[in-house]
Amino acid sequence: MNEVIGRVAATEKYPATMDKFYFWTNSDFRLNAFDVVKVARPDGSCSFGTVENIYHITDAKSFLTTYISNDFGDISIEAPTLRVGMNYVEVAISYNDKNIYTPVNNDSPVYLAKAEEIKQALGLDKVRNPLPCGFLKMYADTENEIFLPVNLNSQFILGPEGAHLNISGISGLAAKTSYAMFLIKSIIDSYAGKSSDDSVAFVIFNVKGKDLMAVHLENEDEDYLKISEDYKTLGLKGKPFENVRYYAPFNETKEVTSYLPENMVNDYLAEKILKKFKYTYREDKESLEMLFSDIEDSTQTMESIISKVIDPTDSDFGDNIVNWKDFLSKVDDMSKKGSNSGKSNEISVLSWRKFKRIVNKTIDKDKMFSPRCIPEKNECRLEEELQKISAGSISIIDIAKLSTNKQAFVFGDVLKTIYKLKLGEYENFIAA
Repeated sequence: MNEVIGRVAATEKYPATMDKFYFWTNSDFRLNAFDVVKVARPDGSCSFGTVENIYHITDAKSFLTTYISNDFGDISIEAPTLRVGMNYVEVAISYNDKNIYTPVNNDSPVYLAKAEEIKQALGLDKVRNPLPCGFLKMYADTENEIFLPVNLNSQFILGPEGAHLNISGISGLAAKTSYAMFLIKSIIDSYAGKSSDDSVAFVIFNVKGKDLMAVHLENEDEDYLKISEDYKTLGLKGKPFENVRYYAPFNETKEVTSYLPENMVNDYLAEKILKKFKYTYREDKESLEMLFSDIEDSTQTMESIISKVIDPTDSDFGDNIVNWKDFLSKVDDMSKKGSNSGKSNEISVLSWRKFKRIVNKTIDKDKMFSPRCIPEKNECRLEEELQKISAGSISIIDIAKLSTNKQAFVFGDVLKTIYKLKLGEYENFIAA
């Protein structure tokens, strides 16, 4: 049986309407904002609403009355006058099980809703392609507490309906990152073992600190056991991520450019779950355009230079250039006065100098731009690694310690690679 917690109060000043009503309840009874309550109507239908506000009133006419009652504001005494007080609750109607939305009647009993009724009232029972995204607690911290898993339609997260999600919040709390990781965990656990048409893989960019560089490790938080139980209640595994691979920029002196401590870098390399990525000239020169994504180029001269650089038949570049050192040397030559042959369609020296400043800032003296990769030393190219992704895999690319323009370069290069990928055995691919 549903528990009666009060009765509808419709007054001249606060009438019940199609979308709102008020009810009184015991002053000691505990409710929270957004709890769902139920009102039975004479026509046999039931209206459900969410708690918007809770008020406590007395028979005092004004604040001045209570002030005078306490001997003109003496906080050390108890008022001799006993005030009659009560709680009343403001409720917004959200659902009627027979689609009847005429106002509820005065003095109608108000009940706590059951779990199935709450699902029905909030539309949680109608979600197709369910994907766990969290849970609700109704009547929290009371003997009537109800735990309700909440699902999203996975088609709006993974596609084809939407394939997009915004997570907003205050910066610096790691709450947005934590929820994104929870949702990724939910997707991986929900899609584990499904057909190839429904399989997923993730590419994650670590842009701050080192938190995302340890997602395969056990949680050391004291509340981990409780959190793990919540995961299991949602039908998810309370375990760390599996099938994880980490990628960090190559650094000749410190192995990688990362916030990871040296001992963790060495452990990851020994376990072969971390690779140091490089960019080689012959294979990656087409990605140079990523360095100019936020550079104003109204005359499209930068675009013309890049087209010239990647053209294999070009007389200046073409197959004559085999590494970044030769490339920078050739750019330096092109930016010198007198290098222009004088033809009207030639790129101006000033444009070459602008191009030189940008590429030198990124490439010169950075060992991430290297002549070649040595797989035996855990070195790789990101494009080749991303072509090996498998269902359920997580590829985490660490760009936290790179400068802004290098971050943009790596990010753009990865997205370009993903765009070109033939996904083969799975169709859904998320870049988080």
